[in-house]
Amino acid sequence: MNTLVITIISLCAIGIVSAIILYVVAQKFKVEEDPRIDIVEGLLPGANCGGCGYPGCRGLAEAAVKSDTMDGIMCPVGGSVTMQKVAAALGREVAEQTPKIAVVRCNGSCENRPRTSQYDGARSCAIEHNLYVGDTACSFGCLGCGDCVSACPFDAIHMNEKTGLPEVDDVKCVACGACVKACPRNIIELRNKGPKDRRVFVSCVNKDKGGVARKACQVACIGCMKCAKECPFEAITVENNLAYIDYSKCRLCRKCVSVCPTGAIHEVNFPARKITTDTPKTEVKSNVVNVPQTEATRTTAEIKPEKAVPAAEETAKPVERQEIKTTETVKPVETAKPVEEATEKMPEKTQEEKTATQQEIDFKI
Repeated sequence: MNTLVITIISLCAIGIVSAIILYVVAQKFKVEEDPRIDIVEGLLPGANCGGCGYPGCRGLAEAAVKSDTMDGIMCPVGGSVTMQKVAAALGREVAEQTPKIAVVRCNGSCENRPRTSQYDGARSCAIEHNLYVGDTACSFGCLGCGDCVSACPFDAIHMNEKTGLPEVDDVKCVACGACVKACPRNIIELRNKGPKDRRVFVSCVNKDKGGVARKACQVACIGCMKCAKECPFEAITVENNLAYIDYSKCRLCRKCVSVCPTGAIHEVNFPARKITTDTPKTEVKSNVVNVPQTEATRTTAEIKPEKAVPAAEETAKPVERQEIKTTETVKPVETAKPVEEATEKMPEKTQEEKTATQQEIDFKI
């Protein structure tokens, strides 16, 4: 009995001494944390996606509190509204941030890229990229395994079964950059949304020469320089046989889209273009009616072009008599002569004419 009591007392004494030691050490080596970190973390959306470049929302809150300015600190999920709240809590000012979105720079669908091989194995872009160039001749294009879809925490990107390419949902995408990190071929990148969510970009990353790129994909950029020459703002540069658009200079005139021979430059969220057709010009013929002139019509005035039908008030006016002036002298009208007198002057028929007339009468009878 005494042994049990002694054991319990000994354990309690050891626990109390250890607690005192731990308390003293904690008080001596404690690190005081700024209470504003918890406030800032509470303002953040809590997605912990890492799109800001820090390890979660807690890391962003610590960086925002420790930094003297808000430059380079941005939460892509919360956007400008959230960052303004954070800046207000810290008593700072934040510059207006341009909203961004993920852009898939590949249009090599099943129709545009002929398949040259068939892969049989684990479906992963990272694995296939390390094993071989892919099932097409383009070693730069999308592999279509969907690693970007699995990486997106907001369900903002999906694979199109018809084209075999990923498509980004403009409404759900917050530009966290998770899909950018997941793509082994760097096809997906973050771009400015642009005014009214309108943007123009080169949907190709193929750096091969024009002939090689065109054989691998029908809609590949061939580096022809037509877009760079057509752009009036010098917003397009061509390096390594690939065109690239500078958003700081682009004014969305879309002239580059019209001149691209392969259709590698895409326009998004623009209204439909108006189709203008050159209609052939038709000659308007005069309403003049050409009537052959006879001896009777030559004496009258020349026929004028047809006019529009007059109104009812004009047609109701009495017709005025018009005197027709003629150049010929009008002979007086002779009075009618009796029939007997006229028949006397008629020439008599010859014997042959009488015989022919009698034969015609007999034939009819």
